[in-house]
Amino acid sequence: MSANAGAPSGRSAAGAMAARALPLTPPIVAPSILSADFSRLAEALALPDPARDWVHCDVMDNHFVPNLTFGPLIVAAARRLTPAFLDVHLMIEEPERLVTAFRGAGADQITVHLEACADVGATLAAVRASGARVGLAIKPGTPLDHAEPWMQDLDLLLVMTVEPGFGGQAFMPDMLEKVSAAKAWRESHGAKFLIEVDGGIGETTAKPSRAAGAEVFVAGNSIYGAANPTMALAVIRGAVA
Repeated sequence: MSANAGAPSGRSAAGAMAARALPLTPPIVAPSILSADFSRLAEALALPDPARDWVHCDVMDNHFVPNLTFGPLIVAAARRLTPAFLDVHLMIEEPERLVTAFRGAGADQITVHLEACADVGATLAAVRASGARVGLAIKPGTPLDHAEPWMQDLDLLLVMTVEPGFGGQAFMPDMLEKVSAAKAWRESHGAKFLIEVDGGIGETTAKPSRAAGAEVFVAGNSIYGAANPTMALAVIRGAVA
């Protein structure tokens, strides 16, 4: 059976995205389903408000990062369960090989890691050609200037605030300087990308991240690991408002 079985075609996914109103005005909270109970995925996906939140999908391959999570089939299931914006973060080696599969599964945005691409420009071009919004992620140890050659044409720059690979890590406050630098670069170059932070995001870290210039806030354990996930999401929304 194909790895894309049950997923909509790229054409139907593109049509579905065009038919939905996409929330692209910050601030945006993006609950990460990696921290959800997959036996209750429909319930987890009912939490984000499609009119203002994104659903973040953390894809890991046990090569680029030490963890192994899920692939296009789960993204396709999420697409069937929610009309929300699917923000797919590929923490995988050679991500260009799977751009078509994830777009066909329903990804609205595909973010690849600069460090994982043999040819960053070609990979970003493949994402753009698929019809998905284009994101580029950089690890904590990667200087912002390594991403600058491609930043003008991005829809999203993801500044990792933990080392990619596992949920529940402690936020790295020194990454806020990189967020501020990305905002300054965007303003000085007239670019349009959104700035996303991912890792250790909760009420107390979302607020300073917002002040530094972040606009999209990926939160997993702080939402789905909370006693009341609905309240936890509302608290983070309030922190970045």
